[in-house]
Amino acid sequence: MSILVTGAAGFIGFHTCLRLLNDGKNVIGIDIINDYYDPALKQARLNELTKFGEQFTFLKVDFADRHALDAALNNHKFTSIIHLGAQPGVRYSIENPHAYIESNIVGHLNMLELARHRKVTSMAYASSSSVYGENEKIPFSVDDRVDHPISLYAATKKADELMSETYAHLYGIALTGLRFFTVYGPWGRPEMAVWLFTDAIMNDRPIKIFNHGKMMRDFTYIDDIVSGIIAVAANPPKNDGSIKAGGSKACHAIYNIGNNKPEQLSTLIETIEQACGKTAEKIYMEMQAGDVPATYADIDAIQKDHGYAPTTSLDAGIPAFVNWYKSYKNIK
Repeated sequence: MSILVTGAAGFIGFHTCLRLLNDGKNVIGIDIINDYYDPALKQARLNELTKFGEQFTFLKVDFADRHALDAALNNHKFTSIIHLGAQPGVRYSIENPHAYIESNIVGHLNMLELARHRKVTSMAYASSSSVYGENEKIPFSVDDRVDHPISLYAATKKADELMSETYAHLYGIALTGLRFFTVYGPWGRPEMAVWLFTDAIMNDRPIKIFNHGKMMRDFTYIDDIVSGIIAVAANPPKNDGSIKAGGSKACHAIYNIGNNKPEQLSTLIETIEQACGKTAEKIYMEMQAGDVPATYADIDAIQKDHGYAPTTSLDAGIPAFVNWYKSYKNIK
């Protein structure tokens, strides 16, 4: 039997599929391959996965279209779901709100319904650290209230958590939400800071630094993230009435998954400059709408329940990304 992974051509979805395939698992990957960013990058990721032959099955389908989703999966069997597909991006959600409702809310409901009717053993799904909004208590804990999102993207992820709680309660589906904290690494997304800064520095363009650089992020390397995803997917919450991470009595857990070590934006830029061997020209700007000054993950719950322990520092992760970037762009 196979594991179904949504967003298989995306950054985190691709790396999750790759880890599962290297572990000998059979994977069914689905993705619509939209043009939110360069589809050629998504196709390049898929090309790496198709090297595994019959072990990997790819279906191009939009999980926000429930009829198309049902039709595409009609003849395929899978025991569990890792739902990583979504419309990402805090800033883009301000300009294109309908894309987020369709993908992140309608699409998440479709995946919950798929899990219910296919009677899968469990579903792990992507939430986001953005649900914490302007929470001033740090580090952010899964026990904190998250009732005041400051972007539509964050609101859709909070809605996903609430829908999942309902489905765990009503139907006994084992569900695990993961609040990701600033994921970076090889094969990353072009609109994220690590890629944007690297690309600008390598091409002698200035970089834009928001909030005049007074920002901190819990940068988390992709390999550490995937280890956490695989761990929670393999050990779903039990329907035993106990209190789970995040406070649910149903079989629904919510975890922060981050590096537990926030870094100043200036430290990130300096590390990228060192890896590129060039100094950045910097333009300091005001804070962007929907953004927050700091993120910091309290990972005690996922450490306790699943042994999650991130090991990759910026000093190791950034050079790995820059080396991949140079290879991908054919830069000598």
